[in-house]
Amino acid sequence: MPRFCLDVRGEYACFTRPEMKVERVSYDFITPSAARAVFEAILWKPAIRWHIERIEILAPVRWISVRRNEVGAVISTRNVQSAMQNGHGELGLYVEDERQQRAGLFLRDVAYRVHARMDLVGDDARQNPAKYAEMFSRRATKGQCVNQPYLGCREFDARFRLVTDLNAEDPALAEMDGDYGWMLHDMDFTRPADPRPTFFRAQVKHGVLDLNGVEVRS
Repeated sequence: MPRFCLDVRGEYACFTRPEMKVERVSYDFITPSAARAVFEAILWKPAIRWHIERIEILAPVRWISVRRNEVGAVISTRNVQSAMQNGHGELGLYVEDERQQRAGLFLRDVAYRVHARMDLVGDDARQNPAKYAEMFSRRATKGQCVNQPYLGCREFDARFRLVTDLNAEDPALAEMDGDYGWMLHDMDFTRPADPRPTFFRAQVKHGVLDLNGVEVRS
């Protein structure tokens, strides 16, 4: 099982708390699902499953409050189905009619070191793990990605760098130690028609969030 480490940074980030229904309020640091999405943005294959094992926090938590315009509606599924059947239909959204102004509490100047394990699915992939490991290393080293990785919201793009020598890196921030309560872990897709979020208790020690063996609850 190949393991990799990425240095992930960005000017802004928002890892939205699901309990906030209207205004966007971020967790104090990146969630495991958002970290996984960064790895998937660099290399995604049906045979690959990324598992985040550890997150190191490299920058102190800094907040910024922003008020911005959002669209408060989506195109109706029924209208889409009707247009597909009839060959025409009304699928547009008028931003002027659906615009909503919302406040958000975001993070700024974030930096993390994320450790992940690459699990391979299928006999063909398991027989040749070096192929996929070399593919990821090459793409991460060159800064290549399938789509632009982001930090919670698509407008907050992420910069990444493959870490090959941990001894040459700065240590995690010990001042971040503490119990940060329940945090979103990932989505459970065992029932594709009804995916459900899972949560875990986020406890940071010596600036490190260790996800190995954490108790996950739905």
